[in-house]
Amino acid sequence: MVKNNINHDPPTIEGDITSSINENNSDIKNDNHISNSENIQIELFATPSGVKAVKSPVRVKILSMLREGDLSFDELVKFSGRAKSTVSSHLKSLSREGIISSRVDPYDARKKIFFIQSEYIGKLQREQLQEDISAYIQRYISSENDPFEFFRLIFHTIRISLLTQGVDIDPILHEAGLKVGEALYEKVKDPNKDTFLGNIASFWQTHSLGTVTIKTLEPLTISVQDCFECSGLPYLGRPACAFDSGILESLFSLYNNEKAKVKETKCYALGDKYCRFVIE
Repeated sequence: MVKNNINHDPPTIEGDITSSINENNSDIKNDNHISNSENIQIELFATPSGVKAVKSPVRVKILSMLREGDLSFDELVKFSGRAKSTVSSHLKSLSREGIISSRVDPYDARKKIFFIQSEYIGKLQREQLQEDISAYIQRYISSENDPFEFFRLIFHTIRISLLTQGVDIDPILHEAGLKVGEALYEKVKDPNKDTFLGNIASFWQTHSLGTVTIKTLEPLTISVQDCFECSGLPYLGRPACAFDSGILESLFSLYNNEKAKVKETKCYALGDKYCRFVIE
Protein backbone atom coordinates (compact mmCIF):
# COMPACT_ATOMS: atom_id res chain seq x y z
CA MET A 1 0.00 0.00 0.00
CA VAL A 2 1.40 3.44 -0.95
CA LYS A 3 1.65 5.89 1.94
CA ASN A 4 0.99 9.59 1.32
CA ASN A 5 2.94 10.86 4.33
CA ILE A 6 6.69 11.15 3.75
CA ASN A 7 8.99 10.64 6.72
CA HIS A 8 12.13 12.80 6.38
CA ASP A 9 13.88 11.21 9.36
CA PRO A 10 16.62 8.68 8.52
CA PRO A 11 15.25 5.15 8.79
CA THR A 12 16.45 2.93 11.60
CA ILE A 13 17.13 -0.02 9.32
CA GLU A 14 18.72 -2.28 11.93
CA GLY A 15 15.81 -1.79 14.31
CA ASP A 16 13.24 -2.40 11.58
CA ILE A 17 14.90 -5.62 10.47
CA THR A 18 15.32 -6.86 14.02
CA SER A 19 11.68 -6.09 14.79
CA SER A 20 10.53 -7.94 11.69
CA ILE A 21 12.72 -10.95 12.46
CA ASN A 22 11.48 -11.06 16.04
CA GLU A 23 7.88 -10.92 14.87
CA ASN A 24 8.41 -13.74 12.39
CA ASN A 25 10.34 -15.84 14.89
CA SER A 26 7.53 -15.40 17.36
CA ASP A 27 5.01 -16.57 14.75
CA ILE A 28 7.20 -19.56 13.84
CA LYS A 29 7.44 -20.57 17.49
CA ASN A 30 3.69 -20.25 17.86
CA ASP A 31 3.17 -22.34 14.71
CA ASN A 32 5.49 -25.04 16.03
CA HIS A 33 3.71 -25.04 19.37
CA ILE A 34 0.35 -25.52 17.64
CA SER A 35 1.76 -28.08 15.21
CA ASN A 36 3.00 -30.22 18.08
CA SER A 37 -0.38 -30.23 19.78
CA GLU A 38 -2.89 -33.04 19.40
CA ASN A 39 -5.43 -30.78 17.70
CA ILE A 40 -3.49 -30.15 14.50
CA GLN A 41 -5.64 -30.28 11.40
CA ILE A 42 -5.04 -30.09 7.68
CA GLU A 43 -7.50 -28.24 5.45
CA LEU A 44 -8.12 -29.52 1.91
CA PHE A 45 -9.01 -27.28 -1.03
CA ALA A 46 -9.72 -28.19 -4.65
CA THR A 47 -8.00 -25.92 -7.18
CA PRO A 48 -7.73 -26.16 -10.99
CA SER A 49 -4.24 -27.63 -10.54
CA GLY A 50 -5.34 -30.26 -8.02
CA VAL A 51 -6.13 -30.73 -4.33
CA LYS A 52 -4.05 -28.54 -2.02
CA ALA A 53 -3.41 -29.47 1.61
CA VAL A 54 -2.96 -26.58 4.05
CA LYS A 55 -1.18 -27.53 7.26
CA SER A 56 0.17 -24.24 8.65
CA PRO A 57 -1.99 -23.15 11.62
CA VAL A 58 -1.69 -19.53 10.46
CA ARG A 59 -2.96 -20.36 6.97
CA VAL A 60 -5.71 -22.56 8.39
CA LYS A 61 -6.82 -19.62 10.54
CA ILE A 62 -6.70 -17.18 7.62
CA LEU A 63 -8.75 -19.52 5.44
CA SER A 64 -11.21 -20.15 8.25
CA MET A 65 -11.84 -16.40 8.46
CA LEU A 66 -12.15 -16.05 4.69
CA ARG A 67 -14.73 -18.86 4.57
CA GLU A 68 -16.91 -16.58 6.69
CA GLY A 69 -16.56 -13.71 4.23
CA ASP A 70 -14.17 -11.59 2.17
CA LEU A 71 -11.68 -9.56 4.20
CA SER A 72 -9.10 -6.84 3.66
CA PHE A 73 -5.43 -7.26 4.56
CA ASP A 74 -5.81 -5.06 7.64
CA GLU A 75 -8.80 -7.09 8.82
CA LEU A 76 -6.88 -10.35 8.39
CA VAL A 77 -3.99 -8.96 10.42
CA LYS A 78 -6.32 -7.72 13.13
CA PHE A 79 -8.40 -10.88 13.46
CA SER A 80 -5.48 -13.31 13.14
CA GLY A 81 -3.36 -11.51 15.72
CA ARG A 82 -0.26 -12.03 13.56
CA ALA A 83 2.41 -9.69 12.28
CA LYS A 84 1.74 -7.93 8.98
CA SER A 85 4.83 -9.51 7.43
CA THR A 86 3.65 -12.98 8.44
CA VAL A 87 0.12 -12.52 7.09
CA SER A 88 1.49 -11.03 3.87
CA SER A 89 3.81 -13.99 3.33
CA HIS A 90 1.04 -16.53 3.85
CA LEU A 91 -1.38 -14.64 1.59
CA LYS A 92 1.18 -14.66 -1.22
CA SER A 93 1.68 -18.42 -0.84
CA LEU A 94 -2.05 -19.12 -0.78
CA SER A 95 -2.50 -16.95 -3.89
CA ARG A 96 0.30 -18.77 -5.74
CA GLU A 97 -1.35 -22.10 -4.96
CA GLY A 98 -4.66 -20.86 -6.37
CA ILE A 99 -6.51 -21.23 -3.08
CA ILE A 100 -7.32 -17.54 -2.66
CA SER A 101 -7.40 -14.48 -4.85
CA SER A 102 -7.95 -10.75 -4.40
CA ARG A 103 -9.65 -7.76 -5.93
CA VAL A 104 -9.21 -4.03 -5.57
CA ASP A 105 -11.07 -2.46 -2.65
CA PRO A 106 -13.84 -0.35 -4.27
CA TYR A 107 -13.41 2.27 -1.53
CA ASP A 108 -9.60 2.46 -1.62
CA ALA A 109 -7.72 1.45 -4.77
CA ARG A 110 -4.51 1.10 -2.76
CA LYS A 111 -5.96 -1.85 -0.82
CA LYS A 112 -7.06 -5.38 -1.67
CA ILE A 113 -9.96 -7.55 -0.61
CA PHE A 114 -9.07 -11.24 -0.27
CA PHE A 115 -11.44 -14.13 -0.93
CA ILE A 116 -11.37 -17.90 -1.40
CA GLN A 117 -11.54 -18.94 -5.05
CA SER A 118 -11.14 -22.70 -4.54
CA GLU A 119 -13.61 -25.26 -3.23
CA TYR A 120 -13.29 -26.31 0.39
CA ILE A 121 -13.24 -30.12 0.53
CA GLY A 122 -12.79 -30.79 4.21
CA LYS A 123 -10.21 -31.37 6.88
CA LEU A 124 -7.94 -34.11 8.13
CA GLN A 125 -8.07 -34.46 11.88
CA ARG A 126 -7.82 -37.75 13.67
CA GLU A 127 -10.74 -38.31 16.04
CA GLN A 128 -10.88 -40.73 18.93
CA LEU A 129 -14.16 -42.59 18.43
CA GLN A 130 -15.62 -44.15 21.54
CA GLU A 131 -16.56 -47.36 19.80
CA ASP A 132 -14.55 -49.93 17.88
CA ILE A 133 -15.65 -49.97 14.23
CA SER A 134 -15.61 -53.77 13.98
CA ALA A 135 -18.10 -54.06 16.85
CA TYR A 136 -20.23 -51.37 15.22
CA ILE A 137 -20.36 -53.30 11.92
CA GLN A 138 -21.03 -56.63 13.64
CA ARG A 139 -24.02 -55.18 15.48
CA TYR A 140 -25.63 -54.22 12.17
CA ILE A 141 -24.87 -57.53 10.46
CA SER A 142 -26.33 -59.57 13.28
CA SER A 143 -29.53 -57.54 13.66
CA GLU A 144 -30.54 -56.26 10.20
CA ASN A 145 -31.70 -58.17 7.10
CA ASP A 146 -33.29 -55.28 5.21
CA PRO A 147 -31.32 -54.43 2.00
CA PHE A 148 -31.92 -50.74 2.73
CA GLU A 149 -30.34 -51.15 6.16
CA PHE A 150 -27.37 -52.86 4.54
CA PHE A 151 -26.98 -49.86 2.24
CA ARG A 152 -27.02 -47.64 5.32
CA LEU A 153 -24.39 -49.91 6.84
CA ILE A 154 -22.16 -49.36 3.81
CA PHE A 155 -22.66 -45.58 3.95
CA HIS A 156 -21.93 -45.42 7.68
CA THR A 157 -18.95 -47.79 7.45
CA ILE A 158 -17.28 -45.70 4.76
CA ARG A 159 -17.87 -42.54 6.75
CA ILE A 160 -16.59 -43.98 10.03
CA SER A 161 -13.56 -45.50 8.27
CA LEU A 162 -12.69 -42.07 6.88
CA LEU A 163 -13.16 -40.44 10.29
CA THR A 164 -10.86 -42.95 11.96
CA GLN A 165 -8.23 -41.98 9.38
CA GLY A 166 -8.79 -38.33 10.15
CA VAL A 167 -10.81 -37.46 7.02
CA ASP A 168 -13.85 -35.25 7.62
CA ILE A 169 -16.14 -35.29 4.55
CA ASP A 170 -18.88 -33.09 6.01
CA PRO A 171 -18.24 -30.23 3.53
CA ILE A 172 -18.60 -32.67 0.62
CA LEU A 173 -21.79 -34.13 2.08
CA HIS A 174 -23.20 -30.63 2.65
CA GLU A 175 -22.43 -29.59 -0.92
CA ALA A 176 -24.09 -32.78 -2.21
CA GLY A 177 -27.12 -32.04 -0.01
CA LEU A 178 -27.41 -28.55 -1.51
CA LYS A 179 -27.57 -30.03 -5.02
CA VAL A 180 -30.10 -32.68 -4.01
CA GLY A 181 -32.23 -29.98 -2.38
CA GLU A 182 -32.24 -27.93 -5.57
CA ALA A 183 -33.49 -30.91 -7.58
CA LEU A 184 -35.98 -31.96 -4.89
CA TYR A 185 -37.57 -28.51 -4.59
CA GLU A 186 -39.57 -28.89 -7.81
CA LYS A 187 -41.17 -32.03 -6.39
CA VAL A 188 -42.15 -30.67 -2.96
CA LYS A 189 -42.77 -26.95 -3.57
CA ASP A 190 -46.20 -25.50 -2.85
CA PRO A 191 -47.39 -21.91 -2.24
CA ASN A 192 -49.04 -23.04 0.98
CA LYS A 193 -46.38 -23.39 3.66
CA ASP A 194 -48.19 -26.15 5.55
CA THR A 195 -48.47 -28.19 2.35
CA PHE A 196 -44.82 -27.52 1.55
CA LEU A 197 -43.75 -28.78 4.99
CA GLY A 198 -46.06 -31.78 4.63
CA ASN A 199 -44.51 -32.65 1.27
CA ILE A 200 -41.04 -32.58 2.81
CA ALA A 201 -42.15 -34.87 5.64
CA SER A 202 -43.77 -37.26 3.15
CA PHE A 203 -40.65 -37.40 1.01
CA TRP A 204 -38.49 -38.22 4.04
CA GLN A 205 -40.90 -40.94 5.14
CA THR A 206 -41.40 -42.46 1.67
CA HIS A 207 -37.67 -42.72 1.02
CA SER A 208 -36.82 -44.06 4.50
CA LEU A 209 -34.80 -40.98 5.40
CA GLY A 210 -36.56 -40.64 8.75
CA THR A 211 -39.78 -39.43 10.35
CA VAL A 212 -40.10 -35.64 10.18
CA THR A 213 -42.05 -33.66 12.76
CA ILE A 214 -42.53 -29.88 12.76
CA LYS A 215 -41.88 -28.75 16.34
CA THR A 216 -42.30 -24.96 16.03
CA LEU A 217 -42.87 -22.43 13.26
CA GLU A 218 -41.04 -19.47 14.85
CA PRO A 219 -38.25 -20.28 14.47
CA LEU A 220 -39.01 -23.19 12.20
CA THR A 221 -37.79 -26.28 14.04
CA ILE A 222 -37.82 -29.76 12.53
CA SER A 223 -37.08 -33.03 14.30
CA VAL A 224 -36.13 -36.27 12.54
CA GLN A 225 -36.55 -39.69 14.14
CA ASP A 226 -34.55 -42.65 12.78
CA CYS A 227 -32.39 -40.32 10.70
CA PHE A 228 -30.84 -42.19 7.78
CA GLU A 229 -27.67 -40.12 7.87
CA CYS A 230 -26.67 -40.56 11.49
CA SER A 231 -28.96 -43.01 13.34
CA GLY A 232 -26.69 -45.86 14.40
CA LEU A 233 -23.44 -43.90 14.18
CA PRO A 234 -21.15 -44.15 17.21
CA TYR A 235 -20.86 -41.10 19.45
CA LEU A 236 -18.90 -38.37 17.64
CA GLY A 237 -19.40 -35.46 20.02
CA ARG A 238 -20.75 -33.21 17.26
CA PRO A 239 -23.68 -33.06 14.81
CA ALA A 240 -23.25 -35.38 11.83
CA CYS A 241 -26.11 -34.53 9.44
CA ALA A 242 -24.26 -32.37 6.91
CA PHE A 243 -26.15 -33.93 3.98
CA ASP A 244 -29.60 -33.35 5.50
CA SER A 245 -28.58 -29.82 6.51
CA GLY A 246 -27.60 -29.11 2.90
CA ILE A 247 -30.94 -30.40 1.58
CA LEU A 248 -32.93 -28.30 4.05
CA GLU A 249 -30.81 -25.22 3.34
CA SER A 250 -31.55 -25.49 -0.38
CA LEU A 251 -35.27 -26.17 0.08
CA PHE A 252 -35.91 -23.23 2.39
CA SER A 253 -33.57 -20.86 0.55
CA LEU A 254 -35.55 -21.47 -2.63
CA TYR A 255 -38.89 -21.28 -0.84
CA ASN A 256 -38.10 -17.98 0.91
CA ASN A 257 -36.12 -16.48 -2.00
CA GLU A 258 -33.25 -15.74 0.37
CA LYS A 259 -30.45 -17.76 1.85
CA ALA A 260 -31.60 -19.87 4.78
CA LYS A 261 -29.42 -20.83 7.72
CA VAL A 262 -29.77 -24.36 9.07
CA LYS A 263 -28.35 -25.31 12.44
CA GLU A 264 -28.46 -28.85 13.80
CA THR A 265 -28.95 -28.59 17.56
CA LYS A 266 -29.59 -32.26 18.38
CA CYS A 267 -28.17 -35.38 16.72
CA TYR A 268 -27.81 -39.12 17.29
CA ALA A 269 -24.05 -38.56 16.96
CA LEU A 270 -24.32 -36.26 20.00
CA GLY A 271 -26.04 -38.96 22.02
CA ASP A 272 -29.54 -37.55 21.44
CA LYS A 273 -32.60 -39.67 20.62
CA TYR A 274 -33.45 -37.69 17.50
CA CYS A 275 -32.06 -34.98 15.21
CA ARG A 276 -33.30 -31.40 15.38
CA PHE A 277 -32.78 -28.65 12.83
CA VAL A 278 -33.50 -24.96 13.33
CA ILE A 279 -34.09 -23.05 10.08
CA GLU A 280 -33.76 -19.28 10.04
